[in-house]
Amino acid sequence: MNQVILALGSNIEPRQAYMERAESMLQEHTAIDVVHTSSIYETAPVGYMDQGPFLNKVVKIQTTLHPLSLLDYCQSIEKELGRKREIRWGPRTIDVDILFYNQESMDTERLILPHPRITERAFVLIPLQEVCPRLLLKNGEKYIEEIIQELPPTEKEGVVAWQQTNGGEESKLLEN
Repeated sequence: MNQVILALGSNIEPRQAYMERAESMLQEHTAIDVVHTSSIYETAPVGYMDQGPFLNKVVKIQTTLHPLSLLDYCQSIEKELGRKREIRWGPRTIDVDILFYNQESMDTERLILPHPRITERAFVLIPLQEVCPRLLLKNGEKYIEEIIQELPPTEKEGVVAWQQTNGGEESKLLEN
């Protein structure tokens, strides 16, 4: 069984519903078992700034799918949930990225493992630490906690625990 870490993100309403549906679709696949999920975090956009805030989380799965087959399935989830790739780092109904596939390294035109920008993105690192607190990154040189500590304070402050209120679209940030 392969151990895989995925990142989910959405910034088009209903954000939480898109994330929940993507996670359900992962669990519905006979070759995938969702074993752990992080909390949801609301984050400012990165790259393309003229868009709303994102909801992000990390999901740990076990699967018998090979990396490219898993990528195909993740992209089919995105397509079914209406993802349009019009603007790089632009708005999306759902984004399902493979961060890690076991301890494997892969560099193909379609997939790079581990995901090449993990250590630059607080919106990935903070929920990732929740799921894998003792994870070693940067070629096994640093624990995730150390990398998070090295991020600029403004990046870390932009990743805030989130919850839905009143069963509706309204949301509020959790107090730390």
